[in-house]
Amino acid sequence: MTEQAPQPAEKPFLYVVVCAAGVAEGVGALLTAARERGWESGVIATPAALNGFFDVAAAEALTGRPVRSAWRTPADPRPFPPPDAVAVAPATFNTINKWSAGIADTLAAATLCEAPGLGVPIAVLPCVADALAVHPAYRDSLTRLRAMGVRFGDPHTGDPSPAGDPSPAGDPSPAGGRPGFAWERALDLLDAAPADRDETPPGPRSAIRYDPPT
Repeated sequence: MTEQAPQPAEKPFLYVVVCAAGVAEGVGALLTAARERGWESGVIATPAALNGFFDVAAAEALTGRPVRSAWRTPADPRPFPPPDAVAVAPATFNTINKWSAGIADTLAAATLCEAPGLGVPIAVLPCVADALAVHPAYRDSLTRLRAMGVRFGDPHTGDPSPAGDPSPAGDPSPAGGRPGFAWERALDLLDAAPADRDETPPGPRSAIRYDPPT
């Protein structure tokens, strides 16, 4: 069977990679803001993130495209056009470390491993607990990914805050609630000037393959 090309996007296309953190329930804010700034978008979720961490149906309604998590078969059409940018929000300890190590065992991880080679801007909003953020492997991962040109927002722990404490986004959180997550910061990072990166030239720009690793 001849492989079908993905439906072309009329605007720049943003891949949004969603990981399993509590704040993922608010990813609609990023998708809405992206649309308001002239992006089309598609969501790629880690398998764990599909276990109730965000409203999949709502994300599909906002993007007009299916949320992806599983590998496609050779007979399936490519679901998204090639990316013009990638946002990872929220990005967890596990995903950041797998990405840095080149472990492409899920569609989300493989997408991130391929993305730097496409030469597109990549923004990351980490959601990592303080106790994990001091782990040497995590620190090494941040250093390696920054050297690849990946742009990082301020760290976010996802822990509940006392009433009235300001969130990283500047909004007070309710008593015992999670602090606000600065979703639009990902778009700000993508709009910024190109980050410093190694001088290794990127490979040819092409669509993420969505094929299982071999």
